[in-house]
Amino acid sequence: MMMALWEMDGVAIAAQIAKGEVTAREVTEATLARMDAVNPAINAVVARDDVAALAAADAVDAARANGAHLGPMAGVPVTTKENVDQAGFATTNGLRIQKDLIAQADNPVVANLRKAGAVIVGRTNTPAFSLRWFTRNSLHGHTKNPHNPRITPGGSSGGAAAATAAGVGAMGHGTDIGGSIRYPAYACGLQGIRPTLGRVAAWNPSSPDRHIGAQLMAVSGPHARSVRDLRVSLTVMAEPDLRDPWHVPVPMDGPDYPRRAALCISPEGLQTHPLVEMALREASARLVDAGWQVEEVASPPFREPARRQAQLWLAEMARGAQAAFAHEGDADANHVLAEMHKLTPVPDLNEVLDAMQARVWFLREWQLFLAQYPVLICPVSAEPPFPDLLDLEDFPRVMEAQLTQVGLPLMGLPGMSVFTGFTDSDAGRAPMGAQLIAGRYREDILLDAAEAIEVRGAPIKVVTP
Repeated sequence: MMMALWEMDGVAIAAQIAKGEVTAREVTEATLARMDAVNPAINAVVARDDVAALAAADAVDAARANGAHLGPMAGVPVTTKENVDQAGFATTNGLRIQKDLIAQADNPVVANLRKAGAVIVGRTNTPAFSLRWFTRNSLHGHTKNPHNPRITPGGSSGGAAAATAAGVGAMGHGTDIGGSIRYPAYACGLQGIRPTLGRVAAWNPSSPDRHIGAQLMAVSGPHARSVRDLRVSLTVMAEPDLRDPWHVPVPMDGPDYPRRAALCISPEGLQTHPLVEMALREASARLVDAGWQVEEVASPPFREPARRQAQLWLAEMARGAQAAFAHEGDADANHVLAEMHKLTPVPDLNEVLDAMQARVWFLREWQLFLAQYPVLICPVSAEPPFPDLLDLEDFPRVMEAQLTQVGLPLMGLPGMSVFTGFTDSDAGRAPMGAQLIAGRYREDILLDAAEAIEVRGAPIKVVTP
């Protein structure tokens, strides 16, 4: 049975367009129709301009007809998250107070997608301030997981992951400062990669530059239904842009490396759920089958980096965001912020300086470890995807389970969530996966390992909510 256009991955779509087997307009029309069919049930895409999307598709078709060079994502439908600037759209970040913050220019990551020929079909939802691992706000409402509405779609890039899982675009742009790419990929049964700090240029011309915590930890990256789509879309996103001083034009492929991985089921005493352990051991077994050597060992530190990450984040919020939280008045965001303050008080200047100093030691430890084991396999979360809105009932439980999400960004290291299959959790059917971590600018190692895991499992299929 022939696949619908909205079921195909981006690599297949771009190849068919390049060969003239299908037009970019046909792909875009099919994707917009798919959005009409499924988005009301999941509320993943919250802004769209069909006329502009079809015009971008027509430009791809005209370029092909004229024999012009086509970019690597020519005609591939994608979505962008509402916390990055896209000219002509509001950069709401899930906030009513920013509903009229209309971007005049594209964020570099959006500009790079356009230059590669991608067709942006919509903007995706995020929780207020992109703060949670759940996706609901007072501006656009509640995003649901297309696999199971009882579990979270993840956050903060929950709209991106839900849309991609449901066939609204082959790739969804996300951002990650504490798991916001990796966790939605896990919860929605996708492949999702958090790049190294500096790999993908990003900057919002519509807003002031962020403080040092976010500068060191926040990155943009893709969700997709295949690892090969991640490889292409990450390469496209990583094109240089001088507007981001943190960008480093490191080649996407590094030197050869030993096929050796470390497996850590319970980092630093994390109470890992048996279903999560099964997924980790499944990922490990697939790597062994692919010829990798896997050794079960203790991981480098996560707990203290997670505490320091929270300190730097809260220092930024205390400096300028407290008033915005009060003005926005989003009950979910205010609850989460209060719970974060309970677990990690706002640091003073000396604590911020201590956090910056400690970061160097942590990164040194991680670099030495990853030189010995080029990949670490560990939980994305200690639990299967959470029941939706669990953080409003038991925030400490959620925060503890997300140790590896929060601990990694302090070091600026790349990590990804790789899909392993489905399970029956307490909240019903749920996707499962494993987190892979590699050294700085070695996303190629993550993608190689993820492909070995992917090819030995069932392919990711579009889900209809």
